[in-house]
Amino acid sequence: MMRHWIVVFSLALGVIPAPAQEKQEKKDPAVNEPKRSIEDLKAAGGPAAPVDPRSYKIGPEDIISIRVWREPELSGPVMVRPDGKITMPLVGEIQAAGETPEGLSRGVTEALSKIMNRPDVFIQVQQVNSRKYYISGEVGRVGAFPLVTPVTVLEAISSAGGLREFANGSKIVIVRGDKRLKFNYKEVIKGKNLQQNILIESGDHIIVP
Repeated sequence: MMRHWIVVFSLALGVIPAPAQEKQEKKDPAVNEPKRSIEDLKAAGGPAAPVDPRSYKIGPEDIISIRVWREPELSGPVMVRPDGKITMPLVGEIQAAGETPEGLSRGVTEALSKIMNRPDVFIQVQQVNSRKYYISGEVGRVGAFPLVTPVTVLEAISSAGGLREFANGSKIVIVRGDKRLKFNYKEVIKGKNLQQNILIESGDHIIVP
C-alpha cells in the first residue's frame, strides 16, 4: 500500500519513474551516426555517365563530379575548360583532360594532401561532352550525339530514330576526317557484309541521303 501511494505522489509532482525516462531519451546523432566512407560519396554523387573510370579519358567540356569527404566547399560538379583544366578551391588549377576519373582522383588527392590530413576524394564523369558524332539527312533526329560507350553505325542510326520513309539506305556515308566510308543499311539489316557496320569514332559524321 505504501508503494502505491509513493507512485501516486510522484505522478502528482510530475516526476516520471526512471524506466519511462529512459524510453524518452534520444540518442545523440553525433555519437551514434556511423562514419561515412567513400562509398557514401559515390552514392551522393548523383547519376554518372556509363564510362569506365579506369580507361575513359576526360576531355574538354566534360562535366565531372568531385566529392571530398566532409568538405562540401570542395565538392560538386565542375566543367572541364577548353584548355583541359579545372579550378579547385585551395589548390588552384589542375589538369583534367587526358586523365581517367581514377587518375584525376589520385591527382586531386595528392594536391589536397599538402594542406589536409588524408583527404578522401572520389571523382566520376556525370556528362560526356568531349566525344561526339553527328548524323544528318533522312533520319528521325539529326544533330550531335554523345559517344559514351562503343556504338556501331547501325546502333547510331537507331539512336537517331531510324531511317525516314524515303531515305536511301544503300548509300549512307560516314565522313571520318578525309575518308569517306560507305554503309549499306539494307545489307546490314539482312545480315550481309556485316564488316561495314564499324564502330563510330569521335568526330564521325553519318550522312543519310
